[in-house]
Amino acid sequence: MTRCSSSPTPCCVRTGRSGHWSTSLAPEHRRGHGALYGAFNKGRLDVDRLRRTTAGLPLPKAADGRLVLAVDVSPWLRPDAATCPDRSFCHTYGRGEAKHQMIPGWPYSVVAALETGRTSWTAVLDAIRLQPGADLAAVTTAQLREVVERLIAAGQWHEGDPEILVVLDSGYDAPRIAHLLGGLPVEILGRLRSDRVMRRPTPPRVYDPKGGRPPKHGSEFVFGDPATWDDEQAVTVTETRLYGKATARAWDRLHPRLTRRHLLDQVAADHPTIRKVWVDGGYRKHFVEHAATLGIDMEITQRTPGTRGFTPIPKRWTVERTYGWLMLHRRLARDYETLPTRSEALIHLAMADLMARRLTGEATISWRDPTKPHQPQISG
Repeated sequence: MTRCSSSPTPCCVRTGRSGHWSTSLAPEHRRGHGALYGAFNKGRLDVDRLRRTTAGLPLPKAADGRLVLAVDVSPWLRPDAATCPDRSFCHTYGRGEAKHQMIPGWPYSVVAALETGRTSWTAVLDAIRLQPGADLAAVTTAQLREVVERLIAAGQWHEGDPEILVVLDSGYDAPRIAHLLGGLPVEILGRLRSDRVMRRPTPPRVYDPKGGRPPKHGSEFVFGDPATWDDEQAVTVTETRLYGKATARAWDRLHPRLTRRHLLDQVAADHPTIRKVWVDGGYRKHFVEHAATLGIDMEITQRTPGTRGFTPIPKRWTVERTYGWLMLHRRLARDYETLPTRSEALIHLAMADLMARRLTGEATISWRDPTKPHQPQISG
C-alpha cells in the first residue's frame, strides 16, 4: 500500500463520474505506477483468521434462541472469460430471454445466518468455490461441519441450547447431508420441488405363480397428484398471526429413486470432458440442476405438440438407433450370457466394431458375407 503525498496514511479515493476507484491522487502512484499494482497482486489474506473472526461476531437468532443457517449456491457468471480456469455451466433463469439457461461461470457455495422477521439481511459466514464435477453434497457437508465447529468454538452454541437449524434448497440431497452431519447439533430442513416423485417402502414379498422379479420400491408418491398421497402419519394445525390456520401433514419412510442421478455421477467421473447431454422427458428438472453441478448442460427433448403416433424425437432417436446397431451382432440379439459383466464386455466389443467400420468405411459386419459393389453401404 502507498501513501498520499499530503497524508501519512494509505488512502483510496474515488475519481471521476464513472465511479472508478484509484489508490492515490498522487501522480506518481496512478495507474501507470506498476510497482504499486504489483504489490496488490502479491497481497495475501488470512482466510482462516477471517472465518474465525466472523464466527465470533454477534449473530441473529430465531425467536426460540436457535441459530438458523441457510446454504445455497450462487453463480458468478463469466460467459466472456474464456481463459478463466475451472468454469462450470451455471443454471440461471430470467437472464436475457427470461428462460432457463446454462451460462459458464464460477458457482459459490455460501453459508449465512438468517435474520428473523421481514428482512433480507443475512450474516455471511463462509463461501467457497465449487470445482467442476464436485460432489455438491460432500462439499456442502464439509463446509457446514467446519462452520458449525467454528460457531461452537466461538461460544455461539452451548450444551442445552436448541440445535442449529440448517435450511437447504431443493437442489440438495437433504437426507444424505443429514446422515453425513451425524454427531453435530444440527437439524436439516430441505425444500422439495413440487414435481418430485417419491417411493414408498418395498411391500412384503408375496408368492406369485407367474414368477418374476420382486419389486425394489413401493408405490409412487407424486407431489402434484393428491390421489397418490393416501393417509398421512401425522397432522399438525397451528394458528398463525399473519397467515391464519397452517396445516402440516407428514408421510413416513418416503425415499427418492436416484438411479439416474448415479448414472450422471458415473458419466462425469469416467468422461470429464462431456459438456452437453440430451435426455427425454422422463428426466425432471432437479436432474438438470444436478447435472449443472457436474459441469454438464442437460437439455430435455420434448415431442412436438399435437403430434400423434410414432415420431422420432431429436437426439433421442440416436440412442434408439444405437440399439438397432447393437442388435446386428448375434451375441447381443439374444440373451446368451449369464453374467452382466460378460454382456457389458460384448457391448463394448460391438461399439468398437461399429467405430472401426465408421473409420475404415467398411460396409458389412464381420460375420456377414461382403456386400456387392453396387449395393448401398450400411450407415453407421
